[in-house]
Formats: sequence, C-alpha cells, structure tokens
Amino acid sequence: MNYDAILVVSFGGPESHEDVIPFLENVLRGRNVPRERMLAVAEHYYHFGGKSPINQQTRELITALETELAQHGPKLPVYWGNRNWHPLLAETLQQMKQDGVRRALAFVTSAYSSYSGCRQYREDIARAQLEVGSEAPQIDKLRAFFNHPGFIEAIEERLRDALRNTPADARQNIQFVYVAHSIPLSMANTCDYVAQLEEVRKLLSAKLGVANHALVFQSRSGTPGQPWLEPDILDHLRQVKARHLASAVVLAPISFVSDHMEVLYDLDIEAHQLCDALALPMVRAKTVGVHPKFVAMIRELILERTNPEAERRALGSLGPREDVCKQDCCPAPQKPAHSHASQALPLITKAAEKL
Repeated sequence: MNYDAILVVSFGGPESHEDVIPFLENVLRGRNVPRERMLAVAEHYYHFGGKSPINQQTRELITALETELAQHGPKLPVYWGNRNWHPLLAETLQQMKQDGVRRALAFVTSAYSSYSGCRQYREDIARAQLEVGSEAPQIDKLRAFFNHPGFIEAIEERLRDALRNTPADARQNIQFVYVAHSIPLSMANTCDYVAQLEEVRKLLSAKLGVANHALVFQSRSGTPGQPWLEPDILDHLRQVKARHLASAVVLAPISFVSDHMEVLYDLDIEAHQLCDALALPMVRAKTVGVHPKFVAMIRELILERTNPEAERRALGSLGPREDVCKQDCCPAPQKPAHSHASQALPLITKAAEKL
C-alpha cells in the first residue's frame, strides 16, 4: 500500500487551568453527569496546575518518530489528532485533507486489544471522517503491538532502571507488580485484553528472571455494582504487606505508553502514599515514552503496511495481531441494567487518559 502520511492518535488532555472545565465538558458531552461531580474531578487536574502531561509527551513522541523516519524512512509527514482535546481528530483530518493527504496510517497510543483501546479509536476516526466530509483521508490503523519486541524490550529496560533505584536493603524479596487499566468484565469477556496482559507479564518476568510477580489493575470506574477486572492495585499492596509477600515492590504500568495523569495520580500519589503508610518500599518504573526501541518499533509497524516483505515481529505464543480487525471484534461493553447518574460517573481523571 502507498501512504501519504502518519497519524498519531491519542486521548488528549487540558494544558492550562482554564482548559480543565472545557476539557471535562467535552469528555462528558451527552452524559447525565452532575456538575458538582465534574468539579470534584477537576481538582485532580488542578493538583498539577491544570495541565495534563499527555499532550507534551505526545509531542515528544512525534518529534522522536519524525527523526526516526527522516533517518531511516519511509519519509512521511506525521500528523497528530486527539479524541477529546485539541488538536481534535476532525481538525487534524481537515488539515490533512487540505494538505492533499489521501491515505494515512494511524498509530494509536494503545498497545492492547479492547473496545476502549482499539475499536473506540477506530470509531472516533470514522466519526471525524464523516465530519470532514467528502475527500476525507482514508485512515488505516496499525496493529496492536503488546508483544512486539520493541515494546517488550523497552519496558524491560525501564524495569531494570527501576530495580536499580530500589533500596539495597529491600532487594532480598522484591515483587514486580504489573499494573494495567481495569475494564468492565463485560468488555474483558469479549476481547483478548487479559490474555495479552498475561502474555506481557510472562515475557517480562522471563526476561528479568523473577518469580515473584503479580498482575493488578488500576483506575476502576463505573457503577459500584458493575464488575470490573481485579485485584485493585491498592488492595493488592495491602495484601503484600499483610501476608509478607515481598519486602519491596516495583510497579510497572504496562498498559500505558506515557507517564500521563493516571500514572502520576494513581501510582505516584495514591499508591505511593499507601506504601509509605504501610512501610513498604516502592519504586515505579517509567513507561516506554520515547525509548529508542519503542520509537523504532513504530517505524517497523509502518514498514509492515508499506512493504509486503517486511517481517512481522512478535514474541511469545500469541503471534502478531492482524492488521484489520474482524467486524465483531471488541464490542462495546454492556451497560448495567439499572444505574443512577450519581453512581455511574467514571472518575474522569481515571477514565480520561486510559489505555
């Protein structure tokens, strides 16, 4: 296939105190959410001066990718569109149309297969194409990359860095805690999200040579009665201390590619405060960010779609994910039969920058 451009697709986030409320209103548009709840969530952003780090980190990733493509090819322009804040997808697709782009490859900053991590992004792109109208560029999404060597090896190096930062007197029994974004069971039961996370956990533990490890979840939202993936990170940390499962923990946020709000708040603040209270030493590994192996991986994914002879690399037993999802792949989660707006609100800080 011949492509004219690359489109990096992310969630987006506010970049100033004044952006927070408009951003949250945009996220919540069409949903019956009491304003007082939204204002409470805004306080999480105000804690960081009203600026989410996700947009700046996306800029840094785009700069790194542009350098990678300029040095090694293919020499394609890189565009950027967000789901919920500027630059919005429709704005970007309109600019691409004006620039004469007819066909582009989309890199979505989500490594795994699920409704919120894959299908919903494809729906967002399709909605933006409809908004742009005739001659909107065709967009083909790159495959899920959870088991690509570039992703796994970049995480491995981040974990080794974190291990070196663990207090020497607490290293005799460290547990590696792989942390992923929780999703409703109704979503998890219709996709390969958990199987892919378990594969990443297995691959990393083998590379690191560790036997003490666990997979836990963060950022649960939704109604109290709706089942989500567990155990929760905070509950697990309490169990580690109560049952003497480890002398220290290394947290690995494997379902995120950047140190955005959920990582900074849920792990660096909430989990860290709990570990301090428990007297449980904790170090949080960085996400892959602009790790050279991760950036090189994006180029490899591009080459897969532009060169039919390119190798499709993948580690483990699951193999490379297909390029084009099946029609019924990763359907939207079922809504609870009975819910009230006051209960059903996701914590936007937790839901806004997921996967």
